[in-house]
Amino acid sequence: MRAAALLFTYSLKRVRTLVITTGLLLAALQLVLIFVAGAIQTSGGFEQLSSLLPPFARQLLGPAVVTMMSFSGIVCLGYFELAVMGALIALAVTLATVPTSEVEIGFMDLILARPLARHWIITRTIVLTTLVSAFMLALMVAGTRIGLRMFAPKGVLWPSTTLINSLAVNLGMLTLCWGGVAMAIGAASSRRSVAGGAAGLLALATFLLDYIARLWQPAESIAWLSPFRYYNPFDLITGNALPLKNLFILGAIAVAGFAAAYVLFARRDISR
Repeated sequence: MRAAALLFTYSLKRVRTLVITTGLLLAALQLVLIFVAGAIQTSGGFEQLSSLLPPFARQLLGPAVVTMMSFSGIVCLGYFELAVMGALIALAVTLATVPTSEVEIGFMDLILARPLARHWIITRTIVLTTLVSAFMLALMVAGTRIGLRMFAPKGVLWPSTTLINSLAVNLGMLTLCWGGVAMAIGAASSRRSVAGGAAGLLALATFLLDYIARLWQPAESIAWLSPFRYYNPFDLITGNALPLKNLFILGAIAVAGFAAAYVLFARRDISR
């Protein structure tokens, strides 16, 4: 147990600069979005933005378009903006494939030269991925709260705490889901680039599937295969409650990935 704790501490130290920098950037983005939203609100520009929205975007967003073209909608944008989602998923994939990197460079031989069972390697990675994902979302929520206090115009309606927390929890589960998928792929791979690339391509393919299904009815029949189908922030910002079914499905995918990683890593040859 002590050896596993030391390994976790060492792994956390290796990624601390990446984690802190990414977290601060995401928190800063929330501040910028709120500053911009406040400026637009003060100038009365939301009505003009709504009229400029192209028809395909109206079809994609549906009833959420009215809410999106508001101060509250712009504040919430950071929780489903593509760059933010991509950064969080990429970070989760990076952390989830740490064991693959350790095998590739031969460091795993040194780790297992100590009296440490293999399952601790995966447990360390699960804890690292989970804690870092939670830390990222906590910084984003903190950035939102600080930004609202600093830049929100007087009298404007703030997004509720429940809405912000729901968006953060759902995004966190989506991130953890892809961490589990990447961990399972990495446990069977000898090269980190292969594992990370495969997880990234799978994420892109399923994102496009979900995107197409929202615009093209025939694709709806297979849209359930995409994890992104279970993160629908537009429903949340229009006042609907966070569906527990979505959290359960994303959590089940993550757990299945973790379980597969335990089995695959225990059976694999780590000599290379």
